[in-house]
Amino acid sequence: MPDVINVSNVGINFAVTRRRRLKLQDFVVRKATITAPNTFWALRNVSFSVRQGEAVGLIGRNGSGKSTLLRLIAGVLMPDEGEVWVNGGVGAMLELNAGFNAELTGRDNVYLLGSLHGFSRRQIDAKYNRIVKWAELEGFMNTPLRHYSSGMKSRLGFSVVTRLEEPILLVDEVMAVGDRRFKRKSYRVMEYLLSQGRTVVMVSHNENDLRRFCERGIYLKGGRKVADGPMDDVLEHYRADTDVDDDEEEDKP
Repeated sequence: MPDVINVSNVGINFAVTRRRRLKLQDFVVRKATITAPNTFWALRNVSFSVRQGEAVGLIGRNGSGKSTLLRLIAGVLMPDEGEVWVNGGVGAMLELNAGFNAELTGRDNVYLLGSLHGFSRRQIDAKYNRIVKWAELEGFMNTPLRHYSSGMKSRLGFSVVTRLEEPILLVDEVMAVGDRRFKRKSYRVMEYLLSQGRTVVMVSHNENDLRRFCERGIYLKGGRKVADGPMDDVLEHYRADTDVDDDEEEDKP
């Protein structure tokens, strides 16, 4: 199978503001600002490729760069170093509110998200009833999204993105939100999409989900790739690292 995603020596540098305590005279005499710039590399020197139809799980502790990497693949962020090449449309479920507007109704958000992926109103019309039925939100589509629970937003977003028919699907902890019924339904959808040859890159802390859907894993630590291989092997590497890190933390006074 050909590659559909190629990440080459990618790095992204985020700016952080560090607050400083200043005297009033600093503003008058020195024209000082209230913040000083600081930066950190969220990702650095990360390279890998993903083949068509492959399912890859990104693992690592919080802050390791997993979600940032998904945003680079989706085109939401641009790298400061290296290149990200994607061959094909991307359906991205990056967070509960990704692509949504909290002030719009559920119905309006379906059309908004669909249009962002290049679908016409007529195309969205043809999918609308199935999207709403699967999300089980028939009585809430005229309600502003700000009144939705996290589970409701997750169901709606997952239902929309998985019906966009994009060949590449990016999923960030979506199945971690919601009740058991939603998880069972979302598992069936994911299995169907994989059987149809979709390419999936997913972030999850649930080892069972990673083993269920992903034959390959990539382990990020401190913004760098430290392991890439069969899912079970990468999970074992991650667990061993995590145990060592936890032991070191416990030894500190």
